[in-house]
Amino acid sequence: MPRSRSFPSPAQLSLVRRQVCASLLVGAVMPMLIACDRLGGSDGFRGIDLTGAAYAQDFSLTDFHGQSRNLADYRGQVVMLYFGFVQCPDVCPTALARASAVMQQLGTDAGRVQLLFVTVDPERDTPELLREYMAAFDPRFVALTGNLEQIRATADAFRVHFKKVPTGGGYTVDHTALTYLFDPAGRIRVALRHEQTADDYAADVRHLLAEPTI
Repeated sequence: MPRSRSFPSPAQLSLVRRQVCASLLVGAVMPMLIACDRLGGSDGFRGIDLTGAAYAQDFSLTDFHGQSRNLADYRGQVVMLYFGFVQCPDVCPTALARASAVMQQLGTDAGRVQLLFVTVDPERDTPELLREYMAAFDPRFVALTGNLEQIRATADAFRVHFKKVPTGGGYTVDHTALTYLFDPAGRIRVALRHEQTADDYAADVRHLLAEPTI
């Protein structure tokens, strides 16, 4: 039997946000199955510098309003892209609360940034549920979905691992806990690790926003 919806309460969300801002990121870190050549690369990123990487080039999914989406739809914005699922107990709420804290840090520049959340649990994560879940963190966040084959193909193209794991009452999903950053031209540039802080994320987003448009 699927578990009932359980969104963070205002008090819980406030606590997670305070933990993020204080750099007390607690939550299990999922496997990070990504090949990296440069850590804190030559351009001064705090995350993993993926400039010039030949993977994670695009996706073709559907947003929670039923509209087809790909990276070109967000041209001109820095995209923060994360794979997760609604019933994730701690890693995903922490990632989304941190992303919300980043948007607050950016101030007026937040309008030039788009958070995209790709569900790895399309079986349970309906568009309605995804809309409610994103709104619990930031109404500007957008969730993307598709059938399992589309999600799997996208995850493979982004070198993201996810696997359904049976539990006593149903299942959970193990997944890679990286956040990818794309520059305003739609090129993958950075992978930020789950244990990094909102300050680290905001610094790399600002770095991309400040680059000359090519």
